[in-house]
Parts: sequence; structure tokens; C-alpha cells
Amino acid sequence: MDDMTTTLTDRGQTSVPAAIRRKAKLAPGQALRWEFISDHELRVVIPENVKTPPSAVAMIGYARRLNPGLPATTAKMMEILRAGETDA
Repeated sequence: MDDMTTTLTDRGQTSVPAAIRRKAKLAPGQALRWEFISDHELRVVIPENVKTPPSAVAMIGYARRLNPGLPATTAKMMEILRAGETDA
């Protein structure tokens, strides 16, 4: 096999070769659409208007917009969450 050939797993998964990921600028979570060309050929299309899921950092900003009263630090948030805990 060459470096552009991949193998399908038992769960139906495969890897995109690194050279293709770099050239197509693919990132984790990237949507890919599979299309049949013939019985023995498939085309993989990168949809243009599909956004990748937001990162964890982006979600923090989103949460702050929804609830501006959130604590500024993780330590403060953990303090609030643990306030109701008691020793067993």
C-alpha cells in the first residue's frame, strides 16, 4: 500500500492521509460529504457552508454572553459548585 491508501475499520471508520488533510486544510470535526460516482468510485466533497463545531474556548465566550454573572475563574466556579457538598 502507498501513503494515500487507507483501511476501513470494523466500525466503518477510516483515516484521511496527512498529505490530503494538509492540502485541503481539514481540521478535526470537519464535515465531509461522500458521493457515489460509480459502483467502484466515490468522491469526497468538503461542504462550503458547514461550520465546524466551536472550540471549548469559544463555548466559554458563548456561556458568558448567556449568563454574564458567571465567575471569572474555574477555581471560583468550583468553589460555588462545592458550596453545597457535605462530608459523607
